[in-house]
Amino acid sequence: MSLGVHFAITAQEAEDLRSIEDEQERLAFVTEQLEEAYFEDDPDHVAESDKAWDALHRTLADGHLTCDGGTYPLNHTVLAGELLCSGDDYIMSLKSPEQVRDVSKALAAITQDEFRRRYLAIDQESYDGELTDDDFEYTWSWFQGVRELYARAADAGRYVLFTADQ
Repeated sequence: MSLGVHFAITAQEAEDLRSIEDEQERLAFVTEQLEEAYFEDDPDHVAESDKAWDALHRTLADGHLTCDGGTYPLNHTVLAGELLCSGDDYIMSLKSPEQVRDVSKALAAITQDEFRRRYLAIDQESYDGELTDDDFEYTWSWFQGVRELYARAADAGRYVLFTADQ
């Protein structure tokens, strides 16, 4: 299972990312420039979700791990959006500032009870884990940082880039 990271990036960085046509070069841009810059110099615009990104997406979408499942805007929290890389070894999905504002507003309204209700609707057959209280707490704790990042990104008019190496 891969580790997920959300970055609140600038319009220029989003433009630079989109202008790279080769997925390997795009991946290198993320790992060599964005990751280094944000983790070292701008940690307020990074939210890690560890392995919880999978359950987080399923919880906020339709219980499955697909890019097109669920409804907008919650399904755009993790996977849905502009897919910039969707190979076997890396996922990269970009959300526009307008989408970020919509996602942020929707995430702010989710209570822990609502999150639990949605979490318990995850399709157990396709989920690579057990739907337990511990897994719920793990997912809920990582959700807090992602929700906060979306709020900061919305306030700043930034894009959000989700990445996961598989």
